[in-house]
Amino acid sequence: MISAQDWSDAHRLWDFQQMGHEVRPCSVGIGLGSHDLGVADATVGLYRRGMFPLMVFTGATSRTTKGRMPRGEAEHYRERALELGVPESAILVEPHARNTGENIRFSRSVLHDHGTHVSSILLVSKPYEERRAYATARKLWPDVDVVSASTNMRLEEYVDSIGDARLVLDMLVGAQQRLLVYPERGFTITQEVPEDVLGAYERLRQAGFVSRLMAE
Repeated sequence: MISAQDWSDAHRLWDFQQMGHEVRPCSVGIGLGSHDLGVADATVGLYRRGMFPLMVFTGATSRTTKGRMPRGEAEHYRERALELGVPESAILVEPHARNTGENIRFSRSVLHDHGTHVSSILLVSKPYEERRAYATARKLWPDVDVVSASTNMRLEEYVDSIGDARLVLDMLVGAQQRLLVYPERGFTITQEVPEDVLGAYERLRQAGFVSRLMAE
């Protein structure tokens, strides 16, 4: 059972993880691989709005996606974009990254090899990973402007789209943990975390939403 307190805490993490950036035109869009094809849909939507002329889909597979996306996250994203009418010339694929840091570093390399000058990037991720995507890019690619974006959805809508409430709450807790520990490991910039967010995170951990936690 997921209690009313659990849902309240999940909402607090959900709201905090989203950066609230105003979307603006950038040199390139980067769709970060995951189990959620909605990231590809959101990237295509931004492309259609003229927010970038070129997109990179990045990601191999993980324990969450190897069954759903056997050809790799980036390739499934590419196929989705093509289905939605994006020309193949507007899509680059980076099929090797297995974490957010590799997403950024490997995408940067692909764009360099493609000869694309990059002064700004529009990062597209799952709604609850906007903040970590931003913090990672600011650490690893500090000389570009970074805008973080995702599908505009309420938590309940996102849970319905995934079909597994517990998985989503576990992912929220895992995302929050990484925001707390990654700066110490040199993976991301440091971001201030409000006390109410820390409280929500600790309560969800104590309630057992721990399957996506890393060993500390």
